[in-house]
Amino acid sequence: MEVDWASLSDQELLERRISELGLRIEGTALEPLIRQLYDELSAHGLAFYPPVHIGDEWFVPVGMPAIFVPFFLVHDRLRALERTMMLEVEGGTTEWFMKLMRHEAAHAYAYAYQLPRKKKWRQIFGRTSREETPDSYRPRPFSRSYVVNLDDWYAQSHPDEDFAETFAVWLTPGLDWRTRYAGWKALRKLEYVGELMRSLAGKPPVHAPKYRVAEYNCLNVKLKTYYARKRKLYEDAYPDFYDADLRQLFPASSDGPGRIKASAYLNQRRRRLMNSICQWTNEKKYRVNKLLARLIKRCDELELGVLNDDPQQDFRVSSFITTLVMNYLFTGKFKRTK
Repeated sequence: MEVDWASLSDQELLERRISELGLRIEGTALEPLIRQLYDELSAHGLAFYPPVHIGDEWFVPVGMPAIFVPFFLVHDRLRALERTMMLEVEGGTTEWFMKLMRHEAAHAYAYAYQLPRKKKWRQIFGRTSREETPDSYRPRPFSRSYVVNLDDWYAQSHPDEDFAETFAVWLTPGLDWRTRYAGWKALRKLEYVGELMRSLAGKPPVHAPKYRVAEYNCLNVKLKTYYARKRKLYEDAYPDFYDADLRQLFPASSDGPGRIKASAYLNQRRRRLMNSICQWTNEKKYRVNKLLARLIKRCDELELGVLNDDPQQDFRVSSFITTLVMNYLFTGKFKRTK
């Protein structure tokens, strides 16, 4: 692999086109993980190993039984840039990578064997369509009708994702899903996936269109363009917030004994707040960080303050921001907190 760019500064690297970096999966740390996926499939007698290509994100193209993994996972320098630009690396750990691979493998199998056409598949998971998974949906966190593999109760977003998440759980080595989901309606889905995969053991795909690189050439852009688009996508998720909420959260003026600016208070706790909120909401760090930046800026403009020794303030702030994030995640709309 060409690595002449690996020693470039972030600013210099951002000027490079992704397609010109000479990225390949062969010889990288991803190769043994892809083999692990194939071994897991083989352990169930399955003969189809979805080909893996480099793309701009995690996806399986509609109708194409092939997995695309994001380019930034291919090289440590690109992982570092992704973390700098987006604050986290999706699929950056072995466990996370394999969860995503099993999920995407399910989509590849659905296309390779035309599974959504089966009557029982539709009875179990619901009718599918060519429409993409919606950006927002109303999950039921305590529902026992769906398995949990990826974050955000993703199985509840679309019948295709329900199947993919169920398949991923079924495929996970060492997971006793019968015990884990005992008494759940989701157990029936897992049992059906097992039955379905047994019927496919040793069989070649019935649908295997030829992959053409030119049709999926999503990497012919500079890194700075890629991240400008990605950041804008996350930034636009949150409209302006309401000043009344902030005035209630920070009722003191910024002057006076024992008081500090609300903006300074938030800045001091910014990373801790971001990590805590992301842990409990599973929202992207970049998105939450941008929301915090907006809150800090607006607190300055409103000249809001806070008592420096109020032991309940951290709890109130965390609850407020978590509510903003969860409102958006659950409804696709930014709502007031009261």
